[in-house]
Amino acid sequence: MKNRKVITVIFALAFLAILGIFIVSVVKTDSFNKKVHQDSYTGDALFRVDDNRAKELSVRAETRSSTWTKLFDLYDEGLTEHNFQAYTYDFYISNNTRDEISSYTFKFTFDNEAFLFLAWNGSLEIHQFLEDGERVNLVPDLREFDPSAHDLDISVFDGEPLIHMRPGDFFIYHPSSSENAMEVPVEPYEGVVPGIILYTPIGENIDGSVLLIDYTFHRQIYSDPVFIAALVALGVWLIALIVFCIMEAQYVKYKRQHDHDNEMIKEAIETFTGFIDAKDPYTNGHSRRVAQYTKLIAEAMGYEEEEVKRIYYVALLHDCGKIGVPDNILGKPEKLTDEEFQIIKSHTVHGSEILSHFNSLPNVNEGARYHHERYDGKGYPEGKAGEDIPLIARMICVADSYDAMNSNRVYRKKLSREDIINEIERNKGTQFDPAIADIFLKIIKSGRADGV
Repeated sequence: MKNRKVITVIFALAFLAILGIFIVSVVKTDSFNKKVHQDSYTGDALFRVDDNRAKELSVRAETRSSTWTKLFDLYDEGLTEHNFQAYTYDFYISNNTRDEISSYTFKFTFDNEAFLFLAWNGSLEIHQFLEDGERVNLVPDLREFDPSAHDLDISVFDGEPLIHMRPGDFFIYHPSSSENAMEVPVEPYEGVVPGIILYTPIGENIDGSVLLIDYTFHRQIYSDPVFIAALVALGVWLIALIVFCIMEAQYVKYKRQHDHDNEMIKEAIETFTGFIDAKDPYTNGHSRRVAQYTKLIAEAMGYEEEEVKRIYYVALLHDCGKIGVPDNILGKPEKLTDEEFQIIKSHTVHGSEILSHFNSLPNVNEGARYHHERYDGKGYPEGKAGEDIPLIARMICVADSYDAMNSNRVYRKKLSREDIINEIERNKGTQFDPAIADIFLKIIKSGRADGV
């Protein structure tokens, strides 16, 4: 029973620990999903042809080879030759993780003069720094740009409106989630390619521009390693619980059968000892009471439940040898002759012989054979002394003597509690094992022996 309680507590604590790990995983995942990550790119780190797969999210800008030139006479100088070249930039944004990128925006700050002509899919938040201050305009789709709808520094060449970007000006790209574009979310190990077209002076470029990207992930809870560990732990816990429940069911079934068998053994033994006690009306119930007193001693000595039961049964059979003693000697009111006393004493040996084949109870014959041995060695049948006397016999000796003193006999009335206590105290170390005597004296004084 004690072990089962310990196991139950262990299962409960293990479940709470696993639940704690699940909670940690949920909090950890939620915190991860709310965290805004930021990376910065410029120069060769940005304008490259290969993705950097070592980063969670990698960005590179690639220029298409097909370009064209135009004449931009910005200051009415009468220019006749083309002085600006068009560049198409594709921004490759790659998700190199098993988590989904739920959102991102990137800020592109120019290091050189340029004219924005076109962008696709997402919207551009334009920031221009002019003499009258900063101008900020959101252009939902540069492909359908209407200059009259925006307060921006715009130049028109060949009928095309261009947004004039100077060094320090920047735009923030907001990706499109429309069905056609699907720039967000970015699936695990996938990528998107927003792009722009702009004009820069011939012979110059924007390689010194800076791209700053902010992004967040959406990690599914089942992708978190801590969650997986908790799930595995829960699986192991469930398997262990199932095994424990199966074993517990088997144990309950076994215990029920065991208790039934014990009850049958107890009833059989009590019936047998009842025959013995019935031979002498003055000692009727003696075997059961002695067994109960011995059980109290065993419990006080800290024995486990099963061992207490065994001790009880051994004590219950301690006088079984009296079955062979004539009734006229057992019930004789006068003093016994030496020969009669020898017959009485022989019940210890006879009892031991009767029980010698009772293998279901280990050492069951020790109680019957040695319960009349004395601690000082003056008892019978073998004159054993001290620790040589089996412990169970020393326990029965005290219990047997107490019941004799606490019962009416043919030759005397029972003694008072004070007289019994005095007798036990006086015979400690002679008739009784002093340690066991002290234990039983505490039982008597506490009143626990009174209800037997």
